[in-house]
Amino acid sequence: MTLAASRRAVLAGLLAAPAIRPAAAQGAPIRFTLDWTFQGPNAVFLHANRAGYYRAEGLNVTVDAGQGSAGAIQRIVGGAYDMGFADLNSAIEYNANNPSAPIKGVMVLFDAAPFSILTLKHKGIATPKDLEGKTLGAPQFDASFRLFPAFCAATGVDRSKVRVQAMAPPLRETMLVRGEVDFVTGHFYTSILELRARGVPANDIVVFLYSRHGLPFYGNGILASPRMLAERGEQVRGFLRATVRAMRDIVADPTRAIAALKATDPLVDEAIETERLRMALADNVLTERVRRDGWGGAGQDRLAASIEQVSAALDLPRRIAPADLFDAGFLPPAAERMLT
Repeated sequence: MTLAASRRAVLAGLLAAPAIRPAAAQGAPIRFTLDWTFQGPNAVFLHANRAGYYRAEGLNVTVDAGQGSAGAIQRIVGGAYDMGFADLNSAIEYNANNPSAPIKGVMVLFDAAPFSILTLKHKGIATPKDLEGKTLGAPQFDASFRLFPAFCAATGVDRSKVRVQAMAPPLRETMLVRGEVDFVTGHFYTSILELRARGVPANDIVVFLYSRHGLPFYGNGILASPRMLAERGEQVRGFLRATVRAMRDIVADPTRAIAALKATDPLVDEAIETERLRMALADNVLTERVRRDGWGGAGQDRLAASIEQVSAALDLPRRIAPADLFDAGFLPPAAERMLT
């Protein structure tokens, strides 16, 4: 190749290559982990990304699926991820066992936790007290199962009179339908859909929501590492502003979240995830408190009550303070967090 031809080849390669932008123009990177697979209730983050709301805040966000709230917390505190979507009650447990560097919630997405007990009408379980003498089926790491002692304490159920059958998550609803257990624990919006998919009529499903039986637990929220909060606070604020903007869209039109979900995972069942999202919005997001006070915050008294109940149920070594669990200082003003 002649020198001139060589120069032309190099120039052509430079012109064909993608432009290298300054890091600031690309947006500050935020690695965000979910607590589970891509589903309707966590699609708000996918919609915020797809709609460009995070980019508008100067952020370059990647959203990855997870394998449980405990795993999401480990990802964040271990430094693999900057922020994540996980159960605040799991954070209570983590902080009680790791007081030197507590992970903190900065926004509550589920004002009411989706924890529940489910049974079938023909089992004859009409009140919590009817659970005595029956067999509970649950995965050992299931949040509703782990907090079942708190449900018993709040409702007067003698836990020693309940038999427990451990099982893998995919077997939970199947074993209930087969009659191998009398009731199960789980997120209500998942177990109801799983039971209906197995041919159980909706009017044969009996649900006891923890939130309606004296348990003030918050559900999932946005968690961040101490380093993220200390060193990149403005980015956290921008992330929350964009997430509020996305949730407003979804409350007005849930199909926008499902479109983002489908674009991320083409194999999802749109009808199922739309219904799962609508159930979560109705029971976990748009509560009376959220309609009155705005979305995303957490009351100190309610946090303290939740900490006490979780600590007792899990026999934690210490009681953390609400300030060790949640920092409201990164939230947009309440007037900007109203959902209609």
